[in-house]
Amino acid sequence: MSSRLMKKVLNEQSAALQLQQFHSDGDDDSESPQSSAPARNLFSLLEDDDDDIGTDQEQGKDANETSDRDIAPSSEMAAPHTRNVNSKKKKNKKKKNSNKVNLSLVNHTGSSNLNLDSLSLIDGHQETRSPAKNKLLNADADAKLLRKPFKTRVLEVDPKFLSAENELRRIFGSRVVKSHDRNSSSANPRLMRGGRRGTHNLKKTIIISPSQHWPRWDGSLTMELLNTLEGIHYFRYTHSSSYAQAQRAFESAKENHDLNGIANVLLNHPYHIDSLTTLADYFKFTGEHQMSADATAKCLYALECAWHPLFTPSRNCQLKYDHDLNKPLFSALFTHMKNMDKRGCHRSALEICKLLLSLDSNDPVGAMFCIDYYALRAEEHGWLEQFAEEYQSDNSLWLFPNFSYSLAICRLCLESNEVLGGGETDVGKATSFELMKQALMLHPSVLKKLVVKVPLNDRKWTSVVKHRFFRSEETGSPSLDHLIAIYIEKSYIIWRLPDLQKLLYDSAISLIEMLEKKESDVNDWVCVRKEAFSSEKNEYSHLLVSEFSDSVPTMPPENLQDFIVDQRGGIELPEQIPENHALRDVANRSPLAVLFESILPWINYGTGDGEDEHNLPGPADED
Repeated sequence: MSSRLMKKVLNEQSAALQLQQFHSDGDDDSESPQSSAPARNLFSLLEDDDDDIGTDQEQGKDANETSDRDIAPSSEMAAPHTRNVNSKKKKNKKKKNSNKVNLSLVNHTGSSNLNLDSLSLIDGHQETRSPAKNKLLNADADAKLLRKPFKTRVLEVDPKFLSAENELRRIFGSRVVKSHDRNSSSANPRLMRGGRRGTHNLKKTIIISPSQHWPRWDGSLTMELLNTLEGIHYFRYTHSSSYAQAQRAFESAKENHDLNGIANVLLNHPYHIDSLTTLADYFKFTGEHQMSADATAKCLYALECAWHPLFTPSRNCQLKYDHDLNKPLFSALFTHMKNMDKRGCHRSALEICKLLLSLDSNDPVGAMFCIDYYALRAEEHGWLEQFAEEYQSDNSLWLFPNFSYSLAICRLCLESNEVLGGGETDVGKATSFELMKQALMLHPSVLKKLVVKVPLNDRKWTSVVKHRFFRSEETGSPSLDHLIAIYIEKSYIIWRLPDLQKLLYDSAISLIEMLEKKESDVNDWVCVRKEAFSSEKNEYSHLLVSEFSDSVPTMPPENLQDFIVDQRGGIELPEQIPENHALRDVANRSPLAVLFESILPWINYGTGDGEDEHNLPGPADED
């Protein structure tokens, strides 16, 4: 019921009460108030709700006219008195209603525990709320849904930082990036020759900027919404019938260890995920890093094109790693993150790492053990401290070896910025020197491994490493030793800065002097370490140390025949194919198929003498 019609009913009731009081005081017998007031069906008021579009002043005028029209037939003497009483009561009720609405809005904006249903009934009808109040209600409801499953907004992903091209434009400028793209396209005509001829519009995505020579998205991969629990949407990838057929062809080529068959799969299905991943691994081991990065980007582009309309890279969307069809997205994002780091786009790599953590809080690919590295490289020191304080986990983050040392580095950088900026240091927080001593007490075996890996060749480190506290390289916990190996492999390059080496050396010397005076503190930190990592088995064995390394292993071409990557990370190399292959006819064939086949080292296209002009040259024969 609208507010205007509610006021109309109240005015009629008040008029009836005034007439009843007036006739009860008189001596003459007159008709009862029920007979004087016209009978009205209250359910008919519901039919007039759609006409409630007037302003407050027009509503007041309609109410006055209605009350005068209903009261006039009763008595001429009662009309002036009733008209004055109704006007006064109407004004008082209007003031009370306005005060109620204003008070409810104040409580709504000041407290998030207000009942939304009670607020919607103040004005009489839920549809008659003003747009401003609707906006406040929707914002508060969305905030409740987002805050309920997450206690912090530290993992909120900013889409503008996901694209590496945007970061390159911020660093070098748009003109430099466009000039580089034109030069790379002209210097690599095989890419243009392998793509489809003609121009077509590619679907715009957030993470990947597709190249013009890529084929149009075929829609063979989709994403479905599984359910929504406590404001969190859970999704899963699905395959179409054509994609399932391509998957069977890929499995057949994999069983036969035939990379040429995988190239044929990509000929008919250019966005087949497993084939693109295998091709990216092959290019990586052959040293073609740019082509490997392009294959990974193409794989990620296909996965992004298949996103559900409700899926956004934010905190209220989840893709659980338990579903097999979701696993390629995690592996593609992790590989793309490392490629962005090699290109110097550390801010984009940090944002992708945050996306990996937000998609699945179980962290199946180990993004937790490299997010501190990308934060330091991107100079997001304030964010890293906030992340360590607010992120929820089973153990405190400072107990992990990467965070214990990275937080000390982070505090040192913040102290340097405060000194240069002339600001005051935060008295309530520990200094970088104290945090570094704490990290050395908790994980002393890191120091010796850093001296070897960085390397720190100064003679002063010899006496430090030979001390009995830093002599051991094993902690006794398989999980902790594995995490330390991951940290050394990922973050050793940071320790090449002279300021960090000085902080590490001064902290180690101060710790040695303290242990000479009071050695009982060592046992306390040993107990903390054993309690934090009490498992007797390696809980992080699924995280390969090589996956966190920047060095890329290469293989000679003769060892890459019939290259197939195992799902567990190994490489299957069967017996070699005989060298006397028949010459392949490349006439009247798709340039894309010839492109992929010409990359393979064992494909023989002949010497090139007298060949058709459309043939692509193959690799040189080994004599």
